[in-house]
Amino acid sequence: STMKFAAALLALFGSAAAFAPASSTKKSTSLNFSVDTIPGALPPVGLFDPLGFAEKADEATLKRYREAELTHGRVAMLAVVGFLVGEKVEGSSFLFDAQISGPAITHLAQVPPVFWALLTIAIGAAEQKRATIGWVEPENVPVAKPGLLRDTYIPGDLGFDPLGLKPSDADELFALQTKELQNGRLAMLAAAGFLAQELVDGKGILEHLQG
Repeated sequence: STMKFAAALLALFGSAAAFAPASSTKKSTSLNFSVDTIPGALPPVGLFDPLGFAEKADEATLKRYREAELTHGRVAMLAVVGFLVGEKVEGSSFLFDAQISGPAITHLAQVPPVFWALLTIAIGAAEQKRATIGWVEPENVPVAKPGLLRDTYIPGDLGFDPLGLKPSDADELFALQTKELQNGRLAMLAAAGFLAQELVDGKGILEHLQG
């Protein structure tokens, strides 16, 4: 059971990274952000944009799209880990007196109100910090350009790198950015699948994997 859990976790976060390019000659900078330079395009498809949102967007709009994609991808990666870990430690965790049980989609409804208050404060603080770093102050934003990002801001680069994993080499950084995007995209699909599956039959994801 433990081996299956570990294998599932490794498969989830390793598969998308395996398709990321090792290097690229195109680089994304704060002064040159376009469909031809942003990370995340993989051969043979290139930049997957069947509805043409990126092609029609100006630089400011494209940066907002990428910021949104990265943020959703990061939240989804945390959600997927939360699904698997939450169900794995069910009944044995020191949190909440090990009273949380059932499929992961029911866990939040079982936690005490104080947890919701702390979660709300933490999310609010994180979002305020992100807005301060990436967005132009509202009083300085033209009416026609709501949600304008700073010219010097690269989407997703919040300066949070406690383990010092960010490469100094431009090629390595570009490859790492693409890997993060691919893992985030996979996680968004996985999280949606987890939610749908547990809603359909009321069983946890690990229960399916171990069944």
